[in-house]
Amino acid sequence: MIRAQLFSGINGLCGFEVQGHSMEAQEGEDIICAFVSSACLMAANTVTEIIGLDCYAQAEDGYLKLMILENAASAQDILQGLKLHLTELEKKYPENIKVINWRCNNA
Repeated sequence: MIRAQLFSGINGLCGFEVQGHSMEAQEGEDIICAFVSSACLMAANTVTEIIGLDCYAQAEDGYLKLMILENAASAQDILQGLKLHLTELEKKYPENIKVINWRCNNA
């Protein structure tokens, strides 16, 4: 199962961590993994390369984490779009993806 955690602080969303595989199909043919990977990579690349925010990012097979290290106000539309995309996928594929919203105590 894909586990997507969205992190929020006092100023809105500030990052995400996505890990796992949907196990819907063989590697390279799994459209659910492709949907999630593409959306998360686009969000991370937009925040870091287009908007230019200082972030911590880590990516490995089946894992992507992005934490914004400064005021994330300019990234809210991108992160809210990712949240909407992932929650809609969760509704359509509840056996394959779980979205969890985390509130950061110190953010």
